Amino acid sequence: MDRFCFGFAFEPHIWRSHKYHLGYEAFQSWLQGFTNADQIREPGLLTSGFCTLCIAASLAEFLSAYPTVIHIGTATAIFEIDGINFLTDPFFSPAGTTWDMGGGNVLKNTETPALALENLPPIDAILLSHEDHPDNLDELGRRLLDGRHVFTTMDGANNLAPRPAVRGMEPWKTVPVVLGGKQFEITATPCQHLPGGECTGFIITSKEFGVAADGKPNAIYFTGDTVYIDELAKIPEKFHVVCAVMNLGSAFAGLPDGPLQITMDGKQAAHLFRTIKADYLVPMHYESWGHFTQFGKDLVKVFEEESIMDKVRWLSPGKSVKVQ
Repeated sequence: MDRFCFGFAFEPHIWRSHKYHLGYEAFQSWLQGFTNADQIREPGLLTSGFCTLCIAASLAEFLSAYPTVIHIGTATAIFEIDGINFLTDPFFSPAGTTWDMGGGNVLKNTETPALALENLPPIDAILLSHEDHPDNLDELGRRLLDGRHVFTTMDGANNLAPRPAVRGMEPWKTVPVVLGGKQFEITATPCQHLPGGECTGFIITSKEFGVAADGKPNAIYFTGDTVYIDELAKIPEKFHVVCAVMNLGSAFAGLPDGPLQITMDGKQAAHLFRTIKADYLVPMHYESWGHFTQFGKDLVKVFEEESIMDKVRWLSPGKSVKVQ
């Protein structure tokens, strides 16, 4: 065990060799039995203080790649990652608020978000999939943009100017950011939402997340509003997604040519989950709006049919959920 610990702590690539009997995947499985590094210091668990120290460091790295998620409502959530808070698509309007989108499309939310602005923890950065739809950024949510790091589309950055900390990103562009003294990389991912508008998803990586057995960086993926598109199959070429937070609901928009699906349904989510080889699927964005057509009970049935329920982690509004 000491040799295994030494290999993991100082030579991560050794885990992928056949030099040691206990492989990287087995070690990851073992680590998943713990929720914090202190647990491995229980008497009798490990005989070597050096090994304990190394395993504790390895466990801390392993666990930091799995976020704690607080779902606020719709596509709004807080990803708490190693003490840093990312907020997605800020929406805080009370139930019953309506927006006339034109063309006979009226948006109305039926549930008040679980947290109000004044109840939020400190927010370090905002992942804004698109700024031009009020169910992803309302007037209350706009109050959070000033003075914070905001990552969004190229159009979004132009429309939100002048805000120097707003970064417009094209698909697959990666930008570094230091938050709370910690280095992260944010990569934009492609989306297909409404015609004529831009939308983006995001992949979060950090050296502190560690790497997978194949050497790819561990990553957290937020899909943004999109249906399944083949281009997303490129994700596992560069990243090992430990947690995929997906906007679902099978939302439809009325267009002159007929209704158009603009967010994923459960089958598309299951297909994307398998395609990107993610560890866990975290559904959200499937309740509270009239243009959604597939809700929680429907997703449960689909995920059971797709045999992925053991990999699904459900969120509860306002509650902290550790994804692992």
